[in-house]
Amino acid sequence: MKTASLLDTFQPIDLMELDRVTLLSRMDTKYAFDIARLPQVIATLHPEYRVLEVNGVRGTLYRTLYYDTPERKHYFDHHNGRTFRSKVRFREYVGSDLFFLEVKRKTGRGGTDKARIQVDAITSAMDSDQQAFVSEASNCDRPLVPMLWNEFSRITFVHRERAERLTIDRDLSFSNATGKATMPDLCVAELKEARTGHGSPFTALMRSIPVPPSNLSKYCIGTLLLDPAIKHNNFKPTLLRVRQFGTAA
Repeated sequence: MKTASLLDTFQPIDLMELDRVTLLSRMDTKYAFDIARLPQVIATLHPEYRVLEVNGVRGTLYRTLYYDTPERKHYFDHHNGRTFRSKVRFREYVGSDLFFLEVKRKTGRGGTDKARIQVDAITSAMDSDQQAFVSEASNCDRPLVPMLWNEFSRITFVHRERAERLTIDRDLSFSNATGKATMPDLCVAELKEARTGHGSPFTALMRSIPVPPSNLSKYCIGTLLLDPAIKHNNFKPTLLRVRQFGTAA
């Protein structure tokens, strides 16, 4: 059965209900798998999850513009395994007319939190209020510049009982001033759980396939694909895995 037909069999959840499970402070686990597995994964989720529906559509297009320092502090903080690190991005939730400036922070021991403010649009330069928000949220007052565009289609699932959200991203594309790369065969799943321990059925599914957890960042992968000369020794295992799914310029 096709993905759209499978999603139609799920009980929907709307944005208002989703806001009750925002999990801005959470534990994150990421997985990368081939899009050929997606129907099997979705079918397995059916008994225990609901799916986000916006304006009658299940699956949302996201557009993201990542900011970094000119010397790529955020990229290298991730590459070098810094426990406390941040990523800064503008994000558009296409179809919802929602735009946010977001700072996603790793807080240690696997924890993640996210601070965000609503904005009118994605811009190529931050105003003074936006810069002040980012400096406070990231604890870094270095100047930031736009580095990388990323687009993808996201399916969002919410567990019926657990404080748990699951997103599955596909049709990933990356672009900057020098070029563009797409990864049509890659799915990136991100499990977001409250700090209440384990027991997610999605974790059990990934173990059974098996698909191991992945230290994957879309910002870092996009940077590598478009600038392969950048230092990436610590990303080589992740890059090798991602390249199994192919790229197209």
